[in-house]
Amino acid sequence: MLDFELLNGPGEALEERPSPPPVPDPRPDPELLDAYSTAVVDVGERVGPSVVNIDVRRRRSAGEPESPAGSGSGFVFTPDGFILTNSHVVHGASRVDVTMADGREVRADLVGSDPHTDLAVVRIDAPHVRVADLGDSERLKVGQIAIAIGNPYGFQATLTAGVVSALGRSLRARTGRLIDDVIQTDAALNPGNSGGPLVDSRGRVIGVNTAVILPAQGLCFAIASNTARFVASQLMRHGEVRRAWIGLGGQRIPIPPRAARLLGLERASGVMVHHVEEGGPAERAGVLPGDIVIGFAGRKVSSVDDLHRLLGEDRIGTKAPLVVVRRSESRTLEIEPASAPGRRD
Repeated sequence: MLDFELLNGPGEALEERPSPPPVPDPRPDPELLDAYSTAVVDVGERVGPSVVNIDVRRRRSAGEPESPAGSGSGFVFTPDGFILTNSHVVHGASRVDVTMADGREVRADLVGSDPHTDLAVVRIDAPHVRVADLGDSERLKVGQIAIAIGNPYGFQATLTAGVVSALGRSLRARTGRLIDDVIQTDAALNPGNSGGPLVDSRGRVIGVNTAVILPAQGLCFAIASNTARFVASQLMRHGEVRRAWIGLGGQRIPIPPRAARLLGLERASGVMVHHVEEGGPAERAGVLPGDIVIGFAGRKVSSVDDLHRLLGEDRIGTKAPLVVVRRSESRTLEIEPASAPGRRD
């Protein structure tokens, strides 16, 4: 019979050694990861059924057959089938077809389009539509979750997530007018995402996806939901966005420092008038080519963009002072803006 000797020696108690410290888990906090994933999944389930694919057909000239002319995204924002999308998606369309998330294909009618903000509204006649809620873009914070849903390159119901990268950006529309209060995000967008919603973690639409900068990575832009709400209401009511018009064309020019000091100008630039439309408000007010516009309605004007911002619907038919520099002298003219061409009240 073999005898075994304990390594501690006969009759000695085994030494209790302390346990080694726990090895930290290199994986991210599972609770945090689950919370983020749950938020994104929930948004996809809530808003995804409201997102549609839009196919556009156009005629190159009268009498020719319609031909495919691109596609984009949109989302239903009212129970009676009104859909928000981008103006550039449906511009010049002779036919607009909508494919809903549940596979239904429906013909859509163009309600109105506003190229100056790159927004448009179409309408479908379909029962049981899911509606996405428009949120308040004024309450956004840089860094909060932003989720884009759309149909990039025809891949329907594609969801990408990121954050709000910046607020208050400006974007030049194809018409040349400046779009203000644009949201910058790094949620990936690609051709076909145009017109789809940018959504917060509670499933509220905070923007309408509109553009990317190529070949940059993560520089994507959306029209703010508050702008979209205003434009959509105008398109549904009038078929267009009503803006004031004064009937002049011009460009920004610097005002010489000496002249600026004499005129008491803080910003030494204005809008030099290079043409005045016959019979328009500017001509009736006495504006001449060569005048430099430096003020309107009690506000300073240093660029064409400043003037555009001041010519809202509320200015139509309301007289206001227009301050111009003519031969190094400041003059105040009274002008009554009219409705923009295409709609005269």
